[in-house]
Amino acid sequence: MPEPHQPERAIAATGAGGAMDLAASEATSLAATPGPGGPDGSGPAAPARSLWSDAWRDLRRNPVFLVSGLIIVFLVVISLWPSLIATGNPLACDLANAQKGSAPGHPFGFNEQGCDVYTRVVHGTRVSVTVGVCATLGVALLGSVLGGLAGFFGGVGDAVLSRITDVFFAIPVVLGGLVLLSVVTSSTVWPVVGFMVLLGWPQISRIARGSVITAKQNDYVQAARALGASNTRLLLRHITPNAVAPVIVVVTIALGTFIALEATLSYLGVGLKPPTVSWGIDISAASLYIRNAPHMLLWPAGALAVTVLAFIMLGDAVRDALDPKLR
Repeated sequence: MPEPHQPERAIAATGAGGAMDLAASEATSLAATPGPGGPDGSGPAAPARSLWSDAWRDLRRNPVFLVSGLIIVFLVVISLWPSLIATGNPLACDLANAQKGSAPGHPFGFNEQGCDVYTRVVHGTRVSVTVGVCATLGVALLGSVLGGLAGFFGGVGDAVLSRITDVFFAIPVVLGGLVLLSVVTSSTVWPVVGFMVLLGWPQISRIARGSVITAKQNDYVQAARALGASNTRLLLRHITPNAVAPVIVVVTIALGTFIALEATLSYLGVGLKPPTVSWGIDISAASLYIRNAPHMLLWPAGALAVTVLAFIMLGDAVRDALDPKLR
């Protein structure tokens, strides 16, 4: 009686150094299957992605970031070159057109002095973006340096800085602006920028201090210190790249807040002053004619709202991308 057919057997090596008895077809299939990192399982592993690469990947897929980014790019372009979409002079006025509505070539109508509202709204973008960007850079630089150094070295300097920030937090921003800027006669943006930096740095300082304190306790910082790394190298190479994310998030949101603060101070008469073209100045002037000519208030207020909302949305998207706890 013929023996039943027995499939060929093969000994296949396992990844742990042992072997297992398999059919020949199974062993061939197993041998042809590439392992992790390469065909034989011993190739290079997939490159690890950093926090920044992951954040950028998430931002590119976030519609909130894309929409807000496009709006901000548009605002920056027209602030640099307002003549691209508004060829008129924002200071050219004709009292014969005072408070008139939309007309051919003047889609937003005219203000109380007969100036083209559309042209003034476009040219007002430059002032708002300039104040927001300059104030944000100043606050970020001053607050990050002071807070980072205090958090890294600690001791008496840290305690003194903490008490100073408490004093600044106790000062109402609008009230401080009314007091400090009421004596300024300059019509440029720099007194307003300086005031914002003066009262805005404590928040960034406190956030930077907390981030540095958290980062310097990590094992890689302790290992670098044990290997003889200097304080400068520890701060610049190991701590700052891993502590800057919270500062970037807060600074991005603060930019929109500074733009709104400039408009508020200008509305109250202590911020920017004529003949500077500013949304806050136009809103203040139009508030007296809101019943007869609401278009004078609608357009500059709408431009201000869209700008502030775009920066806040951008800050929210950046926060979601940089905070690993939200993944």
